[in-house]
Amino acid sequence: MTVSLPRNAVLGGCIAVVAALALSACGAAPDNASTTTKDGKSAASAASAADFGGMDALVKAAKKEGALHIIAVPRDWANYGALIDGFHKKYGIKIDDESPDGTSQDEINAVTSRKGQDRAPDVLDLGSSFALSAAQQGLLAPYRVTSFADIPEAQKDPQARWYNDYGGYVSIGCDAKRVKQCPTSFKDLLKPRYQGQVALNGNPTKSGSAFGGVYAAALADGGSFDNIQPGLDFFAELKKNGNYTPVESTPATVEKGETPISIDWDYLNAGYADEFKSKGLDWKVVIPGDGQYAQYYSQAINKDAPHPAAARLWQEYLYSTEGQNLWLKGYARPALMTAMEKAGTLDRAAAAKLPEVTGTPSFPTETQQSKAKTVIAQGWGKAVSG
Repeated sequence: MTVSLPRNAVLGGCIAVVAALALSACGAAPDNASTTTKDGKSAASAASAADFGGMDALVKAAKKEGALHIIAVPRDWANYGALIDGFHKKYGIKIDDESPDGTSQDEINAVTSRKGQDRAPDVLDLGSSFALSAAQQGLLAPYRVTSFADIPEAQKDPQARWYNDYGGYVSIGCDAKRVKQCPTSFKDLLKPRYQGQVALNGNPTKSGSAFGGVYAAALADGGSFDNIQPGLDFFAELKKNGNYTPVESTPATVEKGETPISIDWDYLNAGYADEFKSKGLDWKVVIPGDGQYAQYYSQAINKDAPHPAAARLWQEYLYSTEGQNLWLKGYARPALMTAMEKAGTLDRAAAAKLPEVTGTPSFPTETQQSKAKTVIAQGWGKAVSG
């Protein structure tokens, strides 16, 4: 949900294979009759569990549907594997995790191209700017999870079409065995010693994490939430001096030595550090002091979800204490972290392992993000071409 590991799309369920998640029609339209209660309450229109008769009714309907279709969610992304397994174990509902390395934009494309099909995604995990776009396009269903009131006001749509789930800071990951002196700032990345070594996790026109990387670079070089242009200028310079590599960073490219320096979310880089230890890699992670940019991903329900009850139950699980702490164990900062800390339900051991950072994060507004997205769409190709 792309802000994404190039989160490259291979579709399941149809014979056709396409490059992005835009495919021709396949699969029958979903039958929502099974998710309508005897008194006429429909899961597809339920704006809360209470609207559907309570959690017991929602669980019953979701189990009857028996399936949930998620998309662009890697198991090693913020501990999603444990969340998927935990949901299945608790409710017995099968989760189809399609194209885990797709992007946020791929998710939106799948919603629009598969409307009315049983292969449409039920839920979305989107970079915040992409969640705003999906809401503006009328693609999302309003739904208030039980813990909705505890989500900070600045981190949720007043109409409950999306709300933040987990987040973190842009960080710099570095293979200390291949790079003699790891960079600790954006300024460092411009040094000649890093020729061909600096990568992003995706394309910022499609990927939330890459979008965040450009925003952080802007803040490090005199920009602001209102002015992301210095971030584009930074990557143009990085490309000009030969330090930027167009290879999109993934755990596989890191292991092969193709992307020894990766600008990515701290929870992904921190998770990779754990993963790589057993493979003999020394992966160092630092949050650059000259470009601290924090952002959250956002959860949303497809307005035309083929499994509307399971989609809503999935959201309830993600925003439960169990779900939020599982994200925390994946080094991601859950949206309910402050509320859980006050309630004494936060996994303190997991919280103590988070990458160190100083100060309180601030976030761009909807207007600022929309403006930044337009600037990147218009200027990214020019900045890194040639």
